[in-house]
Amino acid sequence: RKKNDKLSCKKAYLKGNAEVMKVKSILSQLSKSRKYVDPVRNINSSQLEVDKWEVSDFVYKKIIPKVGVHPYPLDELMMMVSATVLIKPTHILEWGTHIGKSARVFYETITAFNIDGTVYSFDLPDDEDHIEHPREKRGALVRGLPNVKLYQEDALVKGIELYIDSDLKNKSSLFFVDGDHSYETVLNELEVIYKNVPDANVLLHDTFYQSIDSGYNTGPCQAIEKFLKESELDFRRMDTQLGLPGMTFLQPI
Repeated sequence: RKKNDKLSCKKAYLKGNAEVMKVKSILSQLSKSRKYVDPVRNINSSQLEVDKWEVSDFVYKKIIPKVGVHPYPLDELMMMVSATVLIKPTHILEWGTHIGKSARVFYETITAFNIDGTVYSFDLPDDEDHIEHPREKRGALVRGLPNVKLYQEDALVKGIELYIDSDLKNKSSLFFVDGDHSYETVLNELEVIYKNVPDANVLLHDTFYQSIDSGYNTGPCQAIEKFLKESELDFRRMDTQLGLPGMTFLQPI
C-alpha cells in the first residue's frame, strides 16, 4: 500500500509539474508575441512625455536581454527608445557601431513599434588604430539584420549625404552621436549636422556634466551649451541627470 501511495504521489507531482511547465510556456509565448503600443503622450508638450510603464516593460523584456546595461544604463535605454518612438525616423544615422549595441537598440525599437525606418551604423575603417576598434566583432549584434546597414566611412559626411540624397517623402532623421568625444568634436558635429539638416533630431551620449574640478567629461556638455547659445534655432532639450555617462536629446521646435 505504501508503495502504491508513493507511486500515486509521484504521478500527481509529475502531472502538476507538467501543468506548471505548460502555463510557463504559454506565458512565455504571450510575452514574445506581446504587442507594444505607442508610449508617447502629449506630443506637443514642452517635455518628452511617455508612458514609462510601457517603455520600461519593453526595455526590460526586449532590450536588456540583447545588449545589457553597458554602456547604456536603464535611463539612457529608455531615452533612446522614447526618442525613436516620438520621431518615428525614416533614417537613424548613428556613430556607435562597435559590436552594434546602440544599433541593436534602435533595430529592436523600430521593429516592435512598427516604425518604417532604417538604421545606418558607422565605424572606423579596418586600417585605423583606436583603443575601442572592434575589429572582427564590428556590428556583431546587428550583422545580417533587416533594416540595418553597416558602414566604415566618415559618419558625419556619409550620414548626412545618405539622408540628403534620399528621395523618401516625409523623411525624418535621428542622429546618434556616441563615444567619449571632446568639446571640439561635439561642437563641430552639431554645427555640421544642423547646417545641413536643420530639422535633425539628435541624441548625444557621454553628456553628463561633471564639475570642472572633476577633470573629466566636461567637454560634451559644454559643447552643447555653446551650440544652443549661438544657434539661431530653438530646441526642446532633455537630459538624463543621475550620473555618468549621460545622454542628451535635442529636437528643433
